[in-house]
Amino acid sequence: RSDLTGLSLSQALVSASNPGAWRGLGTSAAAQAASRSQAEDVRVEGAFPVTMLPGDGVGPELMHAVKEVFKAAAVPVEFQEHHLSEVQNMASEEKLEQVLSSMKENKVAIIGKIHTPMEYKGELASYDMRLRRKLDLFANVVHVKSLPGYVTRHNNLDLVIIRESPSCFSFLTQSARGVIECLKIVTRAKSQRIAKFAFDYATKKGRGKVTAVHKANIMKLGDGLFLQCCEEVAELYPKIKFETMIIDNCCMQLVQNPYQFDVLVMPNLYGNIIDNLAAGLVGGAGVVPGESYSAEYAVFEMGARHPFAQAVGRNIANPTAMLLSASNMLRHLNLEYHSNMIAEAVKKVIKVGKVRTSDMGGYATCHDFTEAVIAALPHP
Repeated sequence: RSDLTGLSLSQALVSASNPGAWRGLGTSAAAQAASRSQAEDVRVEGAFPVTMLPGDGVGPELMHAVKEVFKAAAVPVEFQEHHLSEVQNMASEEKLEQVLSSMKENKVAIIGKIHTPMEYKGELASYDMRLRRKLDLFANVVHVKSLPGYVTRHNNLDLVIIRESPSCFSFLTQSARGVIECLKIVTRAKSQRIAKFAFDYATKKGRGKVTAVHKANIMKLGDGLFLQCCEEVAELYPKIKFETMIIDNCCMQLVQNPYQFDVLVMPNLYGNIIDNLAAGLVGGAGVVPGESYSAEYAVFEMGARHPFAQAVGRNIANPTAMLLSASNMLRHLNLEYHSNMIAEAVKKVIKVGKVRTSDMGGYATCHDFTEAVIAALPHP
């Protein structure tokens, strides 16, 4: 389980993914006991424990697809399933601690979108944001790659978006009636960390260029510091070409000529926009996987985070992104054979083109697509 992200951070990640290095990290004894009790029912000898958080919207349906494919492929993974939702009244401090306890013990998780309600209920940080902050999931990676056989406006795309996470915006106050102040926090340490992550990723993956996306022309101090840190880190990697681009222009360039990009690094807010824009270039939220990393933990998810609430119970969600994310998770666990087997089965179904969900121009259900992937798995 040592080949985690292919980064210089991987030394820390290696020790984190080593079962012998597991340790408690300050969660309450009650939460740890509850997590252990829930996990005891699914203990499998020799299997890798993974925390599963289905989330909201179609998340539970997508996770069911993952479990069905893993079962058919005999993947040696045991899922410890937890439920956390702000829209289904399934969120509390106790549940959050249970999830954190499980994730800190297992080091690896696969999660759906935990939807954040628009209404302000006295707590600025959502449970999703608090979860990411407590785990220090500082780097979100979205690999935007065209799927063979699925024709979109731009084909043969292959670019990576790396964004700092969680949000750099905090401390909202109402200074006067009708006036809200929002403070954007940028630090040298965190800007250097995400920049180094991006250049290490590019180095390990054999990529030739990193583009820093910013708004330093207007936010001269905050984004200016981020840009300065990227420039300083770039000097340590002379073999990798470094460019900068203002966020406005980056959005236009992605639509006009996305082939000019390789690895993009940016603060959280810009990354959230670019992730969704880039996903649209290759087919939408249903086909792009994503992952988030700290020095110790790895969380696998969809690249463009949408709950797709309008599709709940209709059996029309596209499980491609979640299945590819699950495949990436298996590679993280050094289960290369199973990872490749599932990824190739998904890509085979898409390339053949007979079974496609509505977002890809077909009529198949989520269940149909899952069954097609299972049928495409190599059988002894």
